Amino acid sequence: MHIEPGVVDGAKMVIAYGTAAAAGGYSLKLAVDDLKSHSVISFGVRSVFAVAAVFLFFEVFPHFAVGISEVHFILGTTILLLLGAGPAAVGLAGGLVVQGALFAPSDMPMFFVNVTTLLFPLFAIDALAKRIIPERKAYVDCSYSEVLKLSFAYQGGVIAWVAFWAFYGQGFGAANISAVASFGAAYLLVVLIEPVADLAVLAGAKLLRDSKQSRLFTQRLYNPA
Repeated sequence: MHIEPGVVDGAKMVIAYGTAAAAGGYSLKLAVDDLKSHSVISFGVRSVFAVAAVFLFFEVFPHFAVGISEVHFILGTTILLLLGAGPAAVGLAGGLVVQGALFAPSDMPMFFVNVTTLLFPLFAIDALAKRIIPERKAYVDCSYSEVLKLSFAYQGGVIAWVAFWAFYGQGFGAANISAVASFGAAYLLVVLIEPVADLAVLAGAKLLRDSKQSRLFTQRLYNPA
């Protein structure tokens, strides 16, 4: 989902600065909400786990260039369900920083574009989860259809933001439209894989329900809202 340097540049970056600032502000709200039911230590540990996971997803998991951008298995739904929205937001932003600083410094000017692309879909599935997952149900008991909806919403959000940046930065020429369409088609294939991965991770989390390790996750993973 990386937008490469040059796709959006110059004065057009002002929009990216604004969206990234808004994402940062909302992430702070999610962190404050998380701290109402978790300790600072818990929040910190889950945030570190999230950063490490996102970095792993970016650099170790398969990823390949298609059209305007790259296709990654970000597993945004998994991070949200296991660690909570606040740590997930920290993880996505922090993982992007670590990955850029260590492996792709040339991408850092696009940080504000790329962090927007990652965080706003996360905010969307956090809101969606509150609507489609009953309050009495713990996240580990989610059904395939519920996880599929969250995964589809997250990946669809990423595709929408990538398309926005591409058209905003490069216009509606035939080559750009084709590149965006190729990327979108390839990324939708991720939707077929990620829900299975999400459910596999949740199944593993069930085994830790009564162990001390369960405290490493968000309370919502094992408890009703």
